[in-house]
Parts: sequence; C-alpha cells; structure tokens
Amino acid sequence: MHFFEYVNGELYCEDVPLREIGSKFGTPVYVYSARTLKRHYSVFDSAFDGIPHIVCYSLKANSNLAILSLLGGLGSGADVVSFGELSKALKAGIPPEKIVFSGVGKKEEELEKAVKKRILLINVESEGELKKLKEVCERVGSKANLSIRVNPDIDPKTHPYITTGLRKNKFGIGIKDAEKLYLSIRGDRYLKPVGISSHIGSQILELSPFLQAVRSLLDLGERLRSSGIPIQYLDIGGGLGIPYKDENPPHPDEYAKRIKELLIDKDYTLILEPGRVIVGNSGVLLTRIIYIKKTEEKTFYIVDAAMNDLIRPALYDAYHEILPVDGREKRKIKVDVVGPVCESADFFAKGRKIAKQNEGDMLAIMSAGAYGFSMSSNYNLRGRPPEVLVSGKDCYLIRKRETIGDLMRNEIIPEAVKERRI
Repeated sequence: MHFFEYVNGELYCEDVPLREIGSKFGTPVYVYSARTLKRHYSVFDSAFDGIPHIVCYSLKANSNLAILSLLGGLGSGADVVSFGELSKALKAGIPPEKIVFSGVGKKEEELEKAVKKRILLINVESEGELKKLKEVCERVGSKANLSIRVNPDIDPKTHPYITTGLRKNKFGIGIKDAEKLYLSIRGDRYLKPVGISSHIGSQILELSPFLQAVRSLLDLGERLRSSGIPIQYLDIGGGLGIPYKDENPPHPDEYAKRIKELLIDKDYTLILEPGRVIVGNSGVLLTRIIYIKKTEEKTFYIVDAAMNDLIRPALYDAYHEILPVDGREKRKIKVDVVGPVCESADFFAKGRKIAKQNEGDMLAIMSAGAYGFSMSSNYNLRGRPPEVLVSGKDCYLIRKRETIGDLMRNEIIPEAVKERRI
C-alpha cells in the first residue's frame, strides 16, 4: 500500500489505521506516508535519468525536518526562499552545493549567510539585489555563484495567486533586462553568473507553459555563452500540479520526456524545484467532528481543525477531498465541513456529499501534504497541530503539538505596563 486506502472499511495510512493515529496523537493531526514520499521523489528524479540534473525540493511546500532528512537521504537538494529555510535544509543534512536560494526580498544578512555557506546558486531577482550581493561578496571576500531569475511573461494557466511568470508579477526580471545585467558582471571578481533561473507558477496542469519557458532560457543561455558568460545551470523551477479532484496533470515521465527533447546535445545541468508533486498527496489532515449542527438550510459538521491549520480552502477556494475514517457504506448527505475559528472563511467544504457521520467520528482531509502545515498559523491563539510520519506499521511523531505556553513564550509584559505607567 502506497497511499491512503480503505482496508475492510477502515482508512489506513500504509499499514496503520488512521483511527489509531487520531486516538494516540489527538486531532487535528497531520499524517504523512514515508512510502509515498519516497516513491514520489524517486519517480520524479528517475524521470530525468540520462541528462545531468539536480532535484532541489522546494521547502515552502513542507519544511518538516524529518521529511527534509528523508528526502536528503534519497539525494535531494533544496530550493529555499529564506535563511530559515536554508538553515533547516542544512540541519537536515542537505549539502550546500545542492541548495538554491530564491525570493524577491532577500535581506543583506540573508545574502551574507548564503555567500558564507557557499551554496550552489543565489537566484537574483532584481538589479538592486545584484548590487547588494556584490557589496556583500566584496565585504566578506568571498565569491558567489548566481543566476538571474528571468520573468518570461508566460501564462501558466493556474490560480492567479500562484502565478509567478507574468510581466505583472513581482518575480524575476524581463529577459532583455536580465541579459544586460549578465553582461554588466561579465568577468566580475566576485559575482559568478553560472546559471539562469525561471519559475512560472504552481499547480500547473499543462506542459506547454513549461516548454515555452525552457525554450526562453535556452535561447538566453546560448546568447550569453556566445558573449563569454559560462552558463552551466538551467533552473526551470517547479510547479507541476497534482490531482486534488478531477485534475489530470502530466505524469513526471511525460514532463521529463518533453523537456529532455529540448536539451538534446545541450551541455547544461538542469535544476528542478518540485514541491507539491513530491509531498502533496503524501499527507492528510486528520480531524474529528465536535458537533453536528442543523439549521433550516444546512447541516454543518463542525470539526476541530480550522483555517489556521489548513488555509488553502479559505485562501484559494481550493478543493480537498474529505473521506470518513470509517468507510463503511452509509447514506451520503450534503454538509458543510467547517472549523471553530471566528471567520466565515473557516471551511473545508461547502455543500459536499459525505457519508453520514456522528459526533466524535474522524474525517481525513486529503492531499494536505503541501502548503498545509507550512502555511498554518496561530490565529485565534490556536496551537498548530502535531505531525506524524508513518512507515509501514510504525508511526513517528515528527513535530509536537503546540501548547499555549509555546504561543506565549516570546511575549513580554514591560514593567511599565505592569506598574500602570503606560
């Protein structure tokens, strides 16, 4: 068993009933399948066999240390967008020479730390950042490998909030301007332009935007090489989608086949930044029904998970399949699955047909491995849920549930407030 499946009417993660996990660790709780994570990574990586490539898993999808360590053990690198993510990747054992650092707003101290760690690439996203990086390198007396993230103005045909490759987006630099910046640092003592980067968006379900972007990078790469700039790496980002409902995204094999066709006889090393496609369908958010509330118009399943635990439905109106942990055949009824947070946006499903449940029953919110815990918050002063990794018959707690003490630990009441002087 690789995924979450029913066995004798009961929903399992690998060889462990989710009911047991909910009872042992409490709900809500994130549950991940190690077997699925390993399989997804291996399928993606092996699809690019035959050409030089580095898979740099995108930490923003899910940055749990145990998951990073598991993927690092399979040979994965890391795509990071903050020094916090860089630190986690290093702590998980991912070598600096397999780490790329992206993001439009890297602070000077973040650039300095990345330079000192001698990571594979710093993906520069503006002329101002390039100048700042040069200042940092000169001050610390260290060289930096860099690529410039180009904005190819390509519509990835995805949700507007996760589109990143259009001219109107904040990301990257137009190709013409990027080419000028490359030429301006040709032969620089400290700045080593060895790559070109692009990332056009997330949850992309068609191959044509990817192929168009790769062609743009190749054209620019050849022009730069002819100008004496030794471009070695093509970082084509991530963004390959997964099925949440009835989507039919390209399989990694087809994705790789079409990209490899463009790279025949090209001596570049490809950098790939998959995130969602690795972890998305490897995890669920397990939750328990606290109350069943009926009104004249609706039936609500009020659960103990909330929008602070999984914000995708509230933020993107995203669909997540919801399965009863007890999968025995029951009459389906139309319900809204909602959380306890004081927002009307606190929902996981509206008007969804789900097998009739009772208070205390558990539900699994599927495809929650990516952008679930990593986007969670403490809104309404709610502690974030624990995370559990399942491998075969074994369960491992990989993050503890947050307590109210955790949430207040860094807050300070000044003496002036205590003494009523403020």
